[in-house]
Amino acid sequence: MKAVYLDNAATTALRPEVIDCMTQVLQDSYGNASSTHSFGRSSKALLEQCRKNIASHFNVSASEIVFTSGGTEADNLALRSVVRDLGVTEIITSRIEHHAVLHTAEQLEKEYNVAIKYVDLDDCGLIDYKHLEQLLKSSNKAVVSLMHINNEVGNILDIRRVAKLCKANNALFHSDMVQSIGHYKLDLEEVSIDFLAASAHKFHGPKGVGFCFVRKESGLKPLIFGGEQERGYRAGTESTHNIVGMDEALKMAYSNLDTEKKYVSDLKTYFIQQLKANLPEVHFNGGCEDLVNSTYTLVNVCLPIVPEKAPMLQFQLDLKGIACSKGSACQSGSNQQSHVLTAILDENHLKRPSVRFSFSIFNTKEELDYVITVLKEFAISN
Repeated sequence: MKAVYLDNAATTALRPEVIDCMTQVLQDSYGNASSTHSFGRSSKALLEQCRKNIASHFNVSASEIVFTSGGTEADNLALRSVVRDLGVTEIITSRIEHHAVLHTAEQLEKEYNVAIKYVDLDDCGLIDYKHLEQLLKSSNKAVVSLMHINNEVGNILDIRRVAKLCKANNALFHSDMVQSIGHYKLDLEEVSIDFLAASAHKFHGPKGVGFCFVRKESGLKPLIFGGEQERGYRAGTESTHNIVGMDEALKMAYSNLDTEKKYVSDLKTYFIQQLKANLPEVHFNGGCEDLVNSTYTLVNVCLPIVPEKAPMLQFQLDLKGIACSKGSACQSGSNQQSHVLTAILDENHLKRPSVRFSFSIFNTKEELDYVITVLKEFAISN
C-alpha cells in the first residue's frame, strides 16, 4: 500500500533543516529566556533575533510580532481584546471563516452583547465587497474579521481592497492568515491590516507555535496573564525551539517561494486536469478551480458518488493510504457537514461526498495518479 499525504492544509511535514535547527536549540539553548544568567540571555537573544527575522518578511518592526501557540490563540488575542478593551461593538465577518473566528465572535456576543454582522457571499463563497462597504458605512465601532485564504475551498480575499474599505470607514481589520503566511508575500507597510494570525505548522514548521501581528499603538490588551513575556501581551515561558523552528521554516518558505510555488501550482493544475478527464461529473467547490483567485495549495471537490456510498469514501481512501479531509481538520471528529460547504453548495451537491486535497513540495505527480486511480475505481464500483 502506498502512503500519500494530501492534507497539507491541515498540517505540513517539517523540513529537515527545521528539525536540525530545533534539535540544536533543544540541546544547547535550553535556558529560560526570562532568566538573567548567561543561559537565559542566550535564549533571549535567539528569540529576539527570530522576532526581527519574521518581522522583516512583512516590512514591520519586531515589536509588532507577538509569539503565540498558533493561529487560534492569535485570533482570540486580537478579537477578544478589541471588544473587551477597545470599545468595539460590532464584528463584521463571513459565515465561512475558521471556527477560531466564528466561535470566538459568538462567545463575545454572549459576553459583551457585541453585534455580529455577516457579509454576503456569492455562489462560490466570494465576498460581496459592495455589501461589506454597506455594512461598514452603517456600523458603529467595528472590527472586520475576514480570512485571507479560506482553509476549505481556497478562495483568496482581496486583502488590499478590504484594508482600504476598513481604513476609509474607521474600522479595525483583523485577518486569519494561517493559510497564506509562508505561501504569499505581504508588505504590511502597504496593506493596513491591524491584526493577523499565523501558524508555523502550515508552512513546514512545528506545531504549537505561531504569531500575531499587532499594529503599533493598537491598544491591544493581553489574553493570557502572568509574567511579562512578549512585552506583556502574552504571558508564559516562550517555546524557544519552536520559535526558532518557525523562523527557519518561514525563511526557507520565502527564500524558495517562486520555485516551490510553481512546483505546487503545477501539481494542482495536473490534478484538476486528471479529475476532469477521469471523473467528468466532478464539481469543484468554491473557487478552487480558478488558478488565479484561489490558492495554489488545494482543491475541494464534490465527487460523482451516490449519497448512499458517501460515508465510505473517506474510510476507503484511508485504507488505500491516502490522507485527505472532508473539511477543516479541526472538525474531523464531527459528523456534521462542513459549515463552509453548507453556506455555498446547493442541496444536490451537499448530498454527495466532498473532499479537500491539499498539496506541498513533498508531493509528486505519481502520487496524484495513484489517487485518481483509487477515486475512479471507487466511483465505478458505485
